[in-house]
Amino acid sequence: MHEVSLMSGILEAVEQAAREAGAQRVTVIALTIGDMTEVVPESLSFAFEALSEGTMAEGADLRVTYVRPRSRCVDCGCEFEHDRYHLKCPQCGSWSTMLLAGREMLIENIEVELPDEA
Repeated sequence: MHEVSLMSGILEAVEQAAREAGAQRVTVIALTIGDMTEVVPESLSFAFEALSEGTMAEGADLRVTYVRPRSRCVDCGCEFEHDRYHLKCPQCGSWSTMLLAGREMLIENIEVELPDEA
């Protein structure tokens, strides 16, 4: 379950940014994750709940946007969406494709509560 190590790194980065901003707590964590990373949404949520306990992010709203894979055919230039396993060009049948989207793993933004907002 790589979601635990992934979430551990995310929370570490989020807490560091929040501390540097002088935040009291983190209220929202927004992530973008590509389907090709093979992150299991339920496992990621479970890891967040377990690992955020006792941190600045405890009780924060975890918002995840999942990005479907999209590729371009090297032979004909066709761009197309697909699942993790079917990378064949639907237009010309070529297997020579280049992944354009679907491997993202980003902390898009965080929202924090500052001490004077309490």
